[in-house]
Amino acid sequence: MASDEIKVMSSGGLKAVISGLAGAFERASGQKLAPVFAPPTAVKTRIEGGEAVDVAVMSAALIDDLVRQRKLVGDSRVTLARSGMGVAVRKGAPKPDISTTEAFRRTLLAAKSLVATDPGGGGASGIHFQKVIAQLGIADEVMAKTRLNSGSYNAEFVARGEAELAIQQISEIVPVTGAELVGPLPDAVQLTTIFAAAVGTNAPAPAAAQELIRFLASPEAAGVIKATGMEPG
Repeated sequence: MASDEIKVMSSGGLKAVISGLAGAFERASGQKLAPVFAPPTAVKTRIEGGEAVDVAVMSAALIDDLVRQRKLVGDSRVTLARSGMGVAVRKGAPKPDISTTEAFRRTLLAAKSLVATDPGGGGASGIHFQKVIAQLGIADEVMAKTRLNSGSYNAEFVARGEAELAIQQISEIVPVTGAELVGPLPDAVQLTTIFAAAVGTNAPAPAAAQELIRFLASPEAAGVIKATGMEPG
């Protein structure tokens, strides 16, 4: 990594936002971003292991845990966005009914194939989906036809016709060409994830890192955050 680059380590929830804003930030600041996107557990493990990072972007729970470990600077923590989970189908495909918990249950049972986030990667949506299907009493039936994915957008599988339904953060569905958002999960089984950013304790470029976080929390960034289906923090 070049010395004038800002190293950003992020989980997938804000990948589209960071990628979409990189050019504008680089033009405005003269700084170059070097983003690294990985499953949440992988990002957290690397930072816990002492890897130098300028800015970390993950769920607020993971950010706060790293602050407690003094791997991230607490005073630099900023809430960036709030995201719910949703269901995706291939663009142009019929949209199933997920308007109520019972309708969502029937849709999961009727689907021929699904893709969901691997809970082993630490992603909030993957962990929550496992809890929901257990709560609905359909875990065995659903998991028998579910592909667990890590490291890419689940909706890419439905866009390619490799799965009928994808379950993930809405912010990880909206950016996928060829996929279409059916809608958010019903309120009774919804999970709202708060995403936050903070500067690394051993950040090579702490001043530039602070500048990037301010930009990600700016009105300009808010428009991009909304476009990916999230609410700005």
